[in-house]
Amino acid sequence: MSTAAEKDCRHNEKNLAPEIKGRLIDELEDLCEEDIFGCYQCGTCAAGCPFVEEMDLTPDEVLRYVILDKKEVLNSRTIWLCSSCFACAERCPRDINITVVMEALRQLILRKNVDETDIECLTEEEKRKIPQIAFVSLFRKNIG
Repeated sequence: MSTAAEKDCRHNEKNLAPEIKGRLIDELEDLCEEDIFGCYQCGTCAAGCPFVEEMDLTPDEVLRYVILDKKEVLNSRTIWLCSSCFACAERCPRDINITVVMEALRQLILRKNVDETDIECLTEEEKRKIPQIAFVSLFRKNIG
């Protein structure tokens, strides 16, 4: 097993925005059925997120970027930092499952053959800072 120092662990700096030809919301409709337009930006999702301090965009900002067709949201670290704990979905007064939207955005990127996170590249300090639920979610996604 290689260490982070031996492995090329630079984050992928590829800009995905130009690769999405149509509207972002249209691309997401195939991947999730959430009513993203129902979000009125109350911030309840961000207030309940255990990892929001590490995100460059709050969950409600991600939805706003999608609604406004700002494709740079695909370059945001937020969609990769989402731990899929469903705290945002449980608290949303509009019953929007933001976790599903985050997963759809990740799938959209992965379909472009770009992957952001390699667990072997995380330092021990980074691993200690990541909430345990993020690792649980990672294993849940990969094991099935």
